[in-house]
Amino acid sequence: MRKIIFAVIYLCALSVTQSWAQQVTIELGPDEIALNQLFTVSIRVENARLQSYSGFPEIEGFQKRGTSSSSSTNFINGVRSSTQSIIQNYLPTQEGTFTLPPFEITVNGKTYSSPGKRIKVGPAAQQQSRNNGQYGYDPFEDFFGRRNNNQPQEFVDVEADAFLALTTDKSSVYPGEGFTMTLAFYVSHDNRAEMRFHNLGEQLEDIIKKIKPENCWEENFNIESITGEPVTINGEKYNQFKIYQATFYPLNNETIEIPKVGLEIIKYQVAKQRTFFGRNKKEELVTFNSKPKKVTIKEMPDHPLKERVAVGDYRLEERISSDQLQTGNSFNYEFSIVGEGNISGINDIELNSDENFDLFPPNVKQDISRSNGKVRGRKSFSFYGIPNEPGTFDMGEYFNWIYFNTRTEKYDTLKSEVKLNVTGESKKNESIMSNDMGSFYDTMIMENNSLVSLDSRKNLRTVINVIIFALIGLTVAIMFKK
Repeated sequence: MRKIIFAVIYLCALSVTQSWAQQVTIELGPDEIALNQLFTVSIRVENARLQSYSGFPEIEGFQKRGTSSSSSTNFINGVRSSTQSIIQNYLPTQEGTFTLPPFEITVNGKTYSSPGKRIKVGPAAQQQSRNNGQYGYDPFEDFFGRRNNNQPQEFVDVEADAFLALTTDKSSVYPGEGFTMTLAFYVSHDNRAEMRFHNLGEQLEDIIKKIKPENCWEENFNIESITGEPVTINGEKYNQFKIYQATFYPLNNETIEIPKVGLEIIKYQVAKQRTFFGRNKKEELVTFNSKPKKVTIKEMPDHPLKERVAVGDYRLEERISSDQLQTGNSFNYEFSIVGEGNISGINDIELNSDENFDLFPPNVKQDISRSNGKVRGRKSFSFYGIPNEPGTFDMGEYFNWIYFNTRTEKYDTLKSEVKLNVTGESKKNESIMSNDMGSFYDTMIMENNSLVSLDSRKNLRTVINVIIFALIGLTVAIMFKK
């Protein structure tokens, strides 16, 4: 019976433990601290990996004094539980009572709130040491940092198992073919040194100026949040922190030389004798350098349009409002270039128009996606046309686009496969008929072709004017006489 009760209790405890999976809490420091003590705000994540979090709040009367992290893993009754914490330290600048207002922090894509609190800062705490002659030796003094106050604390260096790498997914490309450059900081899972980024925004601005090729079109992936992603390199596990990533499209045949760059990281030395109240770590700046990189440009095969064609791996998607039309009725046709490449660099399609169709310049729309180190997208050309002649027409003769296929390394053509059937009467002469001047041209055959002197016409016009004025005068005289 006891075994059954124990099993029921164990299953209940197990279900409760599992229900606590992936809990996130925000923990605040004490209500009262001394002027020389730290106040803390902590993010605590249970049974999940802390992938990303937003900034900690500012507190009036306090200054931020760095962050620290901790993690733990426990196995209780065969059930694994883990905890990971990020702690922000705040140092008060003066005595008084201060308010930490309610705030929100986004953790792993979800938002969590804290009600805040009032914090009372009192005078600096006095560290009193005992008189060894009177009280004897205190075995806790070394641990709490109250012995040998006049002796400097000794720190030891912990070697960092980490490196900075600048990589490209291709070592050689054709002009116009994209290659993706990634600058990332790698930290081994076995690393024991505590590190954090230092003035990353300012450093990154200088780094990009050095590594960005001048003879390329850039598609930037715009990394906004730097978080660790697990990767395996030569059988060893690392966390990859991507700092910068972009795809570049060379505009000429010049070889691309990417120099080595350095990134400053704050690494902590640890105290040789750790104490409870004393200083247990010290910052130092360490520079990690990448290796130089070269990307060569391959020669394009001969072709009359090799200086003008786009380069990439594309396919055609097309649609037409109707493939059965009558002459004079309009239609809409969309020619979409879809795939991987420099979508922004695709030029407008040249129309092969003739008297069979009235084709108008297209509306252009493009969509670009940057993910997983690739740039993909769609560029659509929407045409409006009117057929003038009846018949069956292969629209591939009117809508086609030549490009260089990087997958096959050959020139290729995206060509419409639509067959348009047009019925009705020919409309090619309607433009002349719509401008017909009517009977004006019909009376031309009845006119005399002999030349007429302009002077004789001028004399006739003068006689007519005299007669008109005479009639007007006679009419006025008759009216006055009556």
